[in-house]
Amino acid sequence: MSGKLDGKVALITGGSSGMALATAELFVEEGGLVYITGRRQQLLDEAARRLGPRLRGISADAADLEDIESLFATITAEAGRLDIFYASAGVGKLDESLSEVTPASFDEVFGLNVRGTLFAAQRAAELMTGGGAIILNGSAAAAKAIPGSSVYAASKAALRSFAQVWSAELADRGIRVNVLHPGPIDTPALDRLSPEARDYLISLTTVGRLGEPREVAGTVLFLASADAGFVSGTELFVSGGMGQS
Repeated sequence: MSGKLDGKVALITGGSSGMALATAELFVEEGGLVYITGRRQQLLDEAARRLGPRLRGISADAADLEDIESLFATITAEAGRLDIFYASAGVGKLDESLSEVTPASFDEVFGLNVRGTLFAAQRAAELMTGGGAIILNGSAAAAKAIPGSSVYAASKAALRSFAQVWSAELADRGIRVNVLHPGPIDTPALDRLSPEARDYLISLTTVGRLGEPREVAGTVLFLASADAGFVSGTELFVSGGMGQS
């Protein structure tokens, strides 16, 4: 049976672990040629060994514009085009109150989540042919008033506007743009949280549990594939009800 991404070239930033790595694995299963980025070469190499020749790991900082340029130069030279861009790389805190925000902490979050995403999407769109898909990784925190999350939530809310405007700008080229809002997902990023903090995040959902990376991956696949050919400029929550009630 033909895979949903047969012959497609995909890029996933921040793809060495968690939701993004689960998505890369699913994309490979569906026939895609998948590039992933991350800052830890060992994890990229491990993913490439496990997933095989259709996965290519490239060490790159998604907030560094020179790294972004080098990344897209490599994809251009090797693949010549891009069909899918999943902007998954991100950073932020849920425990930084207004009084604790500093210029450095603000710049770190907006530098990656907003600035880095914008310029990577700009380069991705240049490489895309008709029928391309851009998926931005937001957060259910953008729609939920979680004390301590103001900078992170604001950075993810910015992606909503990106998706809406870019979907209109790129429509004549057949490129769809959407933003995905995951809720609390059981990934290594949550390992550093206390049991109390994990329980708090679970309490924000209506289903009463953490999500699984594969559940997010399946939704990204939907947005990346022809199944979502009439879906553009929208927000899709994969949050267990967080931010929706």
